[in-house]
Amino acid sequence: MNRVTWIVVLTGFVLWACDDDEVKTDVEPDVSETVDQETTQPDEDMAQPDEDTAQPDEDTAQPDEDTMQPDDNDGEQVEPITGFIADHRAPAAFDTIPAATFDTVRSGYHIYYGHTSHGSQLVTGMEMLAAEDASTYALPPMHEPGGDLGHNGDLAWEQSTRSYLSQHPETNLVIWSWCGGCSDNDEEGINTYLNAMNQLELDFPNVRFVYMTGHLDGSGAADGDNLRANNQRIRTYCQQNNKVLFDFEDLESYDPAGQYYVDETDACGWCSTWCASHDCPSCSDCAHSHCFNCYQKGKAFWWLLARLSGWE
Repeated sequence: MNRVTWIVVLTGFVLWACDDDEVKTDVEPDVSETVDQETTQPDEDMAQPDEDTAQPDEDTAQPDEDTMQPDDNDGEQVEPITGFIADHRAPAAFDTIPAATFDTVRSGYHIYYGHTSHGSQLVTGMEMLAAEDASTYALPPMHEPGGDLGHNGDLAWEQSTRSYLSQHPETNLVIWSWCGGCSDNDEEGINTYLNAMNQLELDFPNVRFVYMTGHLDGSGAADGDNLRANNQRIRTYCQQNNKVLFDFEDLESYDPAGQYYVDETDACGWCSTWCASHDCPSCSDCAHSHCFNCYQKGKAFWWLLARLSGWE
């Protein structure tokens, strides 16, 4: 084979080898590149959220519509709470409230309390406690407009509440008392009260609203007792809807030993009997009633405020 023939053969071999390298590059990608692709791509079996665990629980994760409405007042929205009732058992728990909790209440709450004479019993009771220990039981900031929850669906109190809250954004607790409105009201009138309170809670989610029952009127527990029927409507509504209730009627119906007085009136006849054999504080006046009735209600109101402040 001459020189020319060898050159031709060698040239062809080189060209074949180059073509073979290019094919291998096309069909066998760099291993390091493959590893990068495999490690950066999510594993379909592990990276996808578990539908049973990653989805929010409809019962617990969704916002509460009653507490997540737009805020008409300035200030932070209050945390949702489980409702509770301040009833005849609350005064006995008063002595277990830590002293620091009273300071927490005073620094944390600005109260708007609408009442007439019967509703003043709460404030009189708080003043009696403050007379015993001014440093511990000094009253929290409180505005007390005249007026009460009225009769038969009267909503004057609601309009004055809205007006006051719009002008005083520091107010963060509202409570209104009845006078005789629960005795002569009907189911429609009570429902008007409940619906108005609930709507205020929706419209002012940074404000606590405290519901209340009406005072005793001596009607007893006979069939057709309008007062107790109306009070029970309020009580049941609060229990079923996690509201906070000051149970005025219940507080007047039991003495500290737990004895129930079915035919009692707002004058609190059992208070005189109780205080004849027990040491009871005095006061200058407890509207329509005995000083001890006011005293018990003052303790119950402090208990309610302590609970709202986080004490249990």
